[in-house]
Amino acid sequence: MKTLKEYVLNAQEKKIAIGHFNISNTEGLWGVFRAAQALNVPVIIGVSEGERDFIGVRQVAALVKSIREQYDYPIFLNADHTYSFDRVKEVVDAGFDSVIFDGAQLSLEENITIAKKCVEYARSVNPHMLVEGELGYIGTSSKVLDSIPDGVNLDASQLTHPDVAKQFVAETGVDMLAPAVGNIHGMLRGGVDPKLNIERVAEIADAVHVPLVLHGGSGNSEDDFKQAIAHGMAIVHINTEIRVAYKQGLMKALQENPDEVAPYKFLRGAVQAVQDVVDKKLRMFNNI
Repeated sequence: MKTLKEYVLNAQEKKIAIGHFNISNTEGLWGVFRAAQALNVPVIIGVSEGERDFIGVRQVAALVKSIREQYDYPIFLNADHTYSFDRVKEVVDAGFDSVIFDGAQLSLEENITIAKKCVEYARSVNPHMLVEGELGYIGTSSKVLDSIPDGVNLDASQLTHPDVAKQFVAETGVDMLAPAVGNIHGMLRGGVDPKLNIERVAEIADAVHVPLVLHGGSGNSEDDFKQAIAHGMAIVHINTEIRVAYKQGLMKALQENPDEVAPYKFLRGAVQAVQDVVDKKLRMFNNI
């Protein structure tokens, strides 16, 4: 099987994107995997610090590895939004396939220093592990929002600058970069987020020459996705839409079967709801 890096570079070359979907439990994992398997496309499972603490760091690594081995399938595990070197070290040692050091709220100098340390440690343990850096603040929470997150400024002057991105990648050696290009974490309650700055996506891609990662994809339009992918986004993150679908699927199942007490039965609605959202996104990202 090809490495995650090979799949990402292949996606970048073909101007498609690998879907990255966050989970909090095994129901979410099965929903994501079944959608990807049905379409025969690679997929990345994401777990934030909170999500992997809930599942278990080594436990989620074992779960994803077991599916990859049993089905001989390109399903990979990413440690989403990791805020310290110690927590990066934790997932490197646990055998994750990739990790994001999120220093977006740090000074540029401090972000570079810690990201570089993360890259050096990851490569000393597993040369195939990918390390992603983040540059530009887009919020921190994957939830339904009433307004743009506090501290996020979508003015072009406040987005990630291509020259700064070039410096960051050169000095840290990160394999991928998550820039701020008009994207936000979470999803506005109306269901449609502000448009992405596609021109800035293209400028950053030309400057850094590494794959770009779009965070906060929930709520973005199909046109924005396709334009961003065409101009260098090789991975797209979705979380809030999955959380909403999971909750709605579970509530519907419980309402329709109020006397059911077997979790493996009433949780099927949540699994199917996640699978349906992931299927739609993967078709979009892979031009299917």
